[in-house]
Amino acid sequence: MPAETAYAKINLALHVRRRRADDYHELETAFAFVDAGDELTARTAAQDSLTVTGEFAGALDDPFGNIAAKALGKLPRAEGLAVTLDKRLPVAAGLGGGSADAGAVFRMIRERYGLPDDWRERAAALGADVPACVESEACIGRGTGTELAPLENDLAGTPVLLVNPRVPLATAAVFAAWDGRDRGPLQEGPASRIAQAGRNDLEAAAVAQCPLIADVLAALRGTSAFLSRMSGSGATCFALFESGDALTDAAARLTADHRDWWQMQGKLR
Repeated sequence: MPAETAYAKINLALHVRRRRADDYHELETAFAFVDAGDELTARTAAQDSLTVTGEFAGALDDPFGNIAAKALGKLPRAEGLAVTLDKRLPVAAGLGGGSADAGAVFRMIRERYGLPDDWRERAAALGADVPACVESEACIGRGTGTELAPLENDLAGTPVLLVNPRVPLATAAVFAAWDGRDRGPLQEGPASRIAQAGRNDLEAAAVAQCPLIADVLAALRGTSAFLSRMSGSGATCFALFESGDALTDAAARLTADHRDWWQMQGKLR
C-alpha cells in the first residue's frame, strides 16, 4: 500500500462562542492543512497492529489508546493491516496530530477497501477534528468542530512555518481556563479574509499555562510573516509568508536564536 501523510492541521482562526449543555464548547474555526506531517505505511496482515517510530514516538506510550489504532478498529475489513506510524509531529501541540493520523488511516482504508456510508459518524466518535482530517482540505468547522462547511481556499500554496517550544499542552486544561467571553463570530469570505480578521480565543489561556508561547509568537512576529497565530489549544504557532525564500530566512533566524524549538516547514494544501 502507498505511504500516506497525516497532514498537520492548523486553525487559521478559532472562535469559542459558548459552553454547551453537554460541557463541550461551541466553536467556529477555519481549518487549514499543511502538506507535511506524520508518515504512515501499511501492509496486509493477519490482524491489525500499530508500530510507532520517529522523534515523538516516546510520547505515545499507550498503543491501545492511540487514536490511529482506534481508527483501525472503527473500520472492519476482511484482512488486517500492520501500520507503521513515523511520528514527526509533537504530541499535545494544537496540530491535530492524533486526529491527522486517524484521518490518514481512513484514507488508506478508503483507497484499498472503501469506507462505510457512516464513516463521518465513525470519525467523529474518535475526536472532533477527525472528520476534517480525513479529507484534510481547508474548511469551516462549527459545533464541536464536526459540522463542516466548504471554505474558499485562496491561501492554498502559501508557505507556512510551524514552531513549537517542545512543551506539551493538554487541550482540556486550556479550554477549562478560557475566560468564557464570546467575542463574536468568524468573518465571512475566503480563507485569507477569515484568517486576517480572525483570532484564537484560547491564546490567553494557553499562554497563562505555557508562557513560552508568547515568546514563540513574538519571534514569529519579528519575521516578514504576514500572519502569525497560535494553532488550536497550543503550544504550536504558525506563520504564513509571501514566498518560500522569506520562510527559509525566518526559519534560519529562529534556528539560530532558539535551537531547542521544534520547526516544520511546508505549504498550505
